[in-house]
Amino acid sequence: MAEDTATVPVDPVKPGGTFAPFRYPAFRAIWIANLWSALGAMIQSVGAAWMMTDLSHSHGMVALIQASSTIPIMLLGVPAGAIADNFDRRRVMLAAQIGMLIASTLLALLTWQDLVTPYVLLGLTLAIGMGTALNSPAWHASVRHQVGPRDLPQAISLNTIAFNLARSVGPALGGLLISIWDMSLAFALNAVSYIGMIVVLWRWRPGVEAPVRKPMLQAIAIGLRYCAGAPSIRKLLLRGFVLGFGVAGYQALVPSVVRDQLHGTELDFGLMLGAFGIGSIIAAFFIAPARRRWGSENVVTAAMLCFVVAEFVLAQAHILIVTVPGAFIAGAGWVSALTTINVAMQMRSPEAILGRCLSIYQAATFGGMTLGSWLWGHLADWRDLPFALRGAAGFLLVAVVLLRLFAPMPKPGEGRVEPPPKA
Repeated sequence: MAEDTATVPVDPVKPGGTFAPFRYPAFRAIWIANLWSALGAMIQSVGAAWMMTDLSHSHGMVALIQASSTIPIMLLGVPAGAIADNFDRRRVMLAAQIGMLIASTLLALLTWQDLVTPYVLLGLTLAIGMGTALNSPAWHASVRHQVGPRDLPQAISLNTIAFNLARSVGPALGGLLISIWDMSLAFALNAVSYIGMIVVLWRWRPGVEAPVRKPMLQAIAIGLRYCAGAPSIRKLLLRGFVLGFGVAGYQALVPSVVRDQLHGTELDFGLMLGAFGIGSIIAAFFIAPARRRWGSENVVTAAMLCFVVAEFVLAQAHILIVTVPGAFIAGAGWVSALTTINVAMQMRSPEAILGRCLSIYQAATFGGMTLGSWLWGHLADWRDLPFALRGAAGFLLVAVVLLRLFAPMPKPGEGRVEPPPKA
């Protein structure tokens, strides 16, 4: 299981294949537990988004459900990164998982008793988002201790595949459960999904040295100074922010489009999100070869253009059959962009401050999504959904040109920091 992290002999130069990280027992166990946890999270997210369309007719309030999961990462992500570098990352993840279990259980119970209001729903999804913000830097930084250094890019891609496997199945399953029962079942299943991860993390013994602790403010300042002083990382942070801001138009407004523009049901909403997940999974298998052949710059540019197409399609569509291919394209673009930028950040961040570097990147990306969700949601209330979606697509189209000129992706080897040998 995950009690040890015994290594498997690997070629010290050539990275393994796509599935090479599964040779490591710790990675395999954590990956499976994370898949189930992600499945529960997707079921919960479908329930929360659709529930808000029942509780409020405001597009802005519906968009705030998306924002409630990203605001904590924007505000708490950097301190969470310092916590990940100052404390045992396994224990940090355990604390976050237990906190999310409690919040999800409370949401399920209140929904079952029909006591949820729009602001109660926002508050509890915000609490779950706070758990995600605490968990995320420690989670991403711990991957280095689960696999050998040459298999790190493959491990990152496999973690992305796990999330998108859940994203392809979870929404459809969530929509089905909501249609045959109610929202409380979706929230209860999410609460149960945390248990497997808690058990695996409890048993995992990564065998790494205890971190050297520094005062929190000093630790945060060190991370900020490093990221501000590293030109390659500054480019990646800007890329993450712009990407998050632009794609938020799609992510935040899909529930409203399905409900108000397509006049669909929760099953239609689940189908849309499922197509997004399937596109993500298929793209994940081709990202690494695409980066090697065409370079990170072209991969990220193509990914952003995928969202331009998807948002224009969503703005014009009035039947579900038109929006599903757009969702598939958006999913492919989402995983291609995020994985490419994530790998670039991992390879350019020193181990001692890895959690802080990754948390700053996530704060930039999800901060962009938070601001984008707020803006595009309010534009939809002010004018209409097509206007907001076309605005988001136009923003990304302009950003593609400007970023290639003024903030290109780092070139191979630029600012690269090799991860240390696996403990």
